[in-house]
Amino acid sequence: MEDFYVGWGVLTLINAGIAQGKNRSGLGWFLLSLILGPIATLILVLVPKLSSK
Repeated sequence: MEDFYVGWGVLTLINAGIAQGKNRSGLGWFLLSLILGPIATLILVLVPKLSSK
């Protein structure tokens, strides 16, 4: 069961990095990923990159 928590934690960090790469809030997506996990990853992959101003 411990591996599950480690994997979930790593996934939240990966999602935060993907979000920052798409000009979105890394912290916001990190927190959302704690709740949604792999679903948040799917959403991040599907949403377009925000244009930087």
